[in-house]
Amino acid sequence: MNNKAGSFLWNLRQFSTLVPRSKTVGFCRPRFVYSNWNPRNHPLNDFDNIIQSSGSSSRYLFQDAFIFKSGDDGFPTKGRSTLTVLRVDRLLYPRRLSFDSKHSVVSVDTPNNGLKKVYFHQEVSHEDVLTKETKSTPISYRKLSQECNSLSDVLDTFSKAPTFPSSNYFTAMWTIAKRMSEDQKRCEKQLMFTHPAFNQLCEHIMREAKIMRYDHLLFSLHAMVKLGIPQNTLLVQTLLRVIQERINECDEKHLSILSAIIEAMEPCQNVHVLQAGLRILADQQVWKIKRVFTLQAVMKCIGKDAPVALKKKLEMKALSELDRFSILNSQRMFEALAAMNHRSIVLLNECSKMVIDNVHGFPFKILMNILQSCKDLRYHNLDLFKGIADYVAATYDIWKLKQVIFLLISFENLGFRPVGLMDMLMKKVVEEPHSLTMKNIVSILHVYSSLNHVYKCENREQFLEVMASSVTGCLHHVSSENLLSVVSSFCLMNYFPLALVNQLLQKDVINELLTSDDKERNVHKLHILNTCLKLDDTFSYKAIDSLLPQMPSAPSDPNTKVTEALSSLLGGEGYFSKNVQLPHNYHIDFEIRMDTNRSQVLPFSDMDATSATDIQRVAVLCVPRSTYCLGSSHPKGFFAMKMRHLNAMGFHVIVVNNWEMDQLEMEDAVTYLKTKIYSVEDLPAGDINLQSTY
Repeated sequence: MNNKAGSFLWNLRQFSTLVPRSKTVGFCRPRFVYSNWNPRNHPLNDFDNIIQSSGSSSRYLFQDAFIFKSGDDGFPTKGRSTLTVLRVDRLLYPRRLSFDSKHSVVSVDTPNNGLKKVYFHQEVSHEDVLTKETKSTPISYRKLSQECNSLSDVLDTFSKAPTFPSSNYFTAMWTIAKRMSEDQKRCEKQLMFTHPAFNQLCEHIMREAKIMRYDHLLFSLHAMVKLGIPQNTLLVQTLLRVIQERINECDEKHLSILSAIIEAMEPCQNVHVLQAGLRILADQQVWKIKRVFTLQAVMKCIGKDAPVALKKKLEMKALSELDRFSILNSQRMFEALAAMNHRSIVLLNECSKMVIDNVHGFPFKILMNILQSCKDLRYHNLDLFKGIADYVAATYDIWKLKQVIFLLISFENLGFRPVGLMDMLMKKVVEEPHSLTMKNIVSILHVYSSLNHVYKCENREQFLEVMASSVTGCLHHVSSENLLSVVSSFCLMNYFPLALVNQLLQKDVINELLTSDDKERNVHKLHILNTCLKLDDTFSYKAIDSLLPQMPSAPSDPNTKVTEALSSLLGGEGYFSKNVQLPHNYHIDFEIRMDTNRSQVLPFSDMDATSATDIQRVAVLCVPRSTYCLGSSHPKGFFAMKMRHLNAMGFHVIVVNNWEMDQLEMEDAVTYLKTKIYSVEDLPAGDINLQSTY
C-alpha cells in the first residue's frame, strides 16, 4: 500500500506540474519532494553557506535575467537578430516555477542585424503544445535519436505528443548533432532556435526541473550547453540553480556528468557555486569512486585554485587505482593533472611508461595534449619526449606537414630537440619546397633557430637556401612582422640572405615595425639583427642603431660560489671583474685577463684590454640548465649566438654550469675552475664546443 500510495502521489505531482493551470482546477498545489533530499540531514552544510555568501541571496541569482540575447553563440547572425525577451524584474523561483504561456522564449528572424530588445506577447491557442496532454509512456532519447534525422524532427515529435521528461528531447538533439558535420550542425542549430515548438520545449523543461530525475536534469543541461544555447539565458540559469539545490542527490554517475557540465560552461557566478559544491562532493565521496574515468573527470573540473588538501586526496586515490589504469586513462591523466595544476611526479612517471610502451597509433590530438600538459606542469621526461618524436619520425608519411610543425613547436616549448624528426623535416623541405606556406616557413625557422639545429647538418646550406628562396619568391606579399621573424631566425643561424635583409632594412619597414602593437618584441628582434650584421656578416650594411630605442640592461648577480672559488684560485678579486656590461647589450658574469697562452692571470689595471695585443680576455658565463636543449649539452640558439659574438669580440668563453657547481665542495669547485681557466686545449667533449655554434 505504501508503494502504491507513493506512486500515486508521484504521478499526481507530475501531472499537476505539467498540465496548464486551467486544467488542474480542483487539485491541491503540489509540494515538491526530492527522493534523497532532507535539509536537516544535508551533508553539504558548507555548500549552503557558499550559496548564501556568493554575492547575493540565492533567490536573487536570476533577477533581471534574460531568456535569450545575442552574443558569442557561434552562429552567423546576418539577416536575423535575437529578440531579448521575458525579462524578469521580480524574484524568480522562491518555491516553484510559474510561467506565463503567452511569453515567447527564443529569437526570431528580423531584417536587421542589431540587437533588438523587445517585450512582446505571443498568443497561444488551446491547440498549443502546452495544452496538449502529456503521454503517460515516455520515449527514450535513444529511440528519438534513432528515429529522427535532424533537430527539427525531434521538435516535431515533441509538438505532436509531449512526454515526460522533456530532457529526453534535448539529449536526443545533442546525440543527433554529434553525428553531423560542423556546417550541418550550424545550420540545424539555427533551425532549432526558430522552430515553433522550441519555445514550448524550453518552458516544459523549466516546469519539470524540480521533479525530474537528477541525471535527466544534468543530461539536459549538458545537451543545452553543447547545442549552443546561450549560457546567460533564464533557461540555462534556472537549470543551474535547480542542480545546485538538489546537489545532495549526486552520486558517482552524476559526478561525471556534473564535471562535464562545468568543463563545458564559461565561468559565471552560478558555475562557480556549482564548482564549489563539486569540490565538497569530491572531498566526501573520493574514496567511494569506482571508475577511473569519473575520478579524472572530477580532477579536470575542480579548478586550479582548489584546496591543496583536496588535490592531494585525489592524487592518492589515483595512485591507489594505478593497477587498473588503461592506456586511455594514462593519456587522460596528463590533462587532468594539468587542469588542476598539480604536478604529481609519481603519477606522471607511471603514466609516461604506459604511453611510451603504447605510443604507436596515438592520434595527433592526444600527443599534443600530452606535450601541452607537460609544459603546463613543467614536467620534463626525456624518455617520453624521445618516444613520441621517434614514433612520429618513423611514421612521418602518415602525418600532415602542419601536424609535424605543431609537434615541433611543442617540443621547442619544452626545450627538447628531436634530432631525427628535425633531420627528416629538413630533408622533406629540400625535396618539396613548393608545399611550404608562409606560416610554415616562419614556424620552421623559429624552431630550428631556437634549438640551434642546423649548425652541423650535412644539408644545412641547401636547407637555408630553399627556405630563403621560398620567402624571396613572395617577398612583396610578406608582412613586415613575418619578414622580421624570418630574418631574425636566419641571423640566429648565422645566415644572411641578401634580398631579405635589404628589404627589411628599408626605412618605411623599420618605421612600421616600431609603430606596431607588438613594438617591444620587434625592437628586440631588430637589435638582434643589428648586432649580427655588425659582428657576423661580411657584407657592409648601414647601421640602424639610430632608429632603435635602447634596450634595458638587466645584469644578474654572479654565482656566489663561483665568486669565492675564483677569489681563492686567483689570489683575490683584483684579478677578475664581476658583472661586466659589454657593447651590443651583452653581459658576462666574470672577466679574467690572461696572457695569450692562457698560462698566467694578469691583474686588472687602467690599461685598455681591447687595444692590447698580448692580453687574452676570458669571459666566464654561469648558466642554468635551460640554456641547453633538454638532456644534452647542446646550446640553444640565443646562447650559441652570444658565445659566437663574444668570440668575435676577442673573448675566450668559459661556461660554468650552475647546477654542477652547486653539487661541488669548495675545494672541488676551485679545482674545476682551475682546469677550465688554465687549460689551453679545447673544452672537453662533454662540455660546450665553441665551434659547434657555427
